[in-house]
Amino acid sequence: MKIRKGDDIVVLAGKFRGERAKVEEALPASDQVILDSLNTVKRHTKQQGATLQAGIIDKAMPLHVSNIALWCGGHKGPAKVGFKTVDDVKVRVCRKCGEAL
Repeated sequence: MKIRKGDDIVVLAGKFRGERAKVEEALPASDQVILDSLNTVKRHTKQQGATLQAGIIDKAMPLHVSNIALWCGGHKGPAKVGFKTVDDVKVRVCRKCGEAL
């Protein structure tokens, strides 16, 4: 998966199309990511012990990586990711403008 925690992304499809956000958590086993401010739902919970709070809580739900793209600051748009080797270090680059992501 070419998306990592902390990346700046733009949503390509779905309810939040066109919105920009940061990746809070990447889930490579299921090809999904959790974004910091998007795709939150209300979850009704019951208190279980002293640790969980009861009531209605906001929960961040994952989005599939096919619906998002990395944001490239070079050309101010979504980027397809390529890889280059610079000084024996593998670096992610934008395929359109060549800037390091």
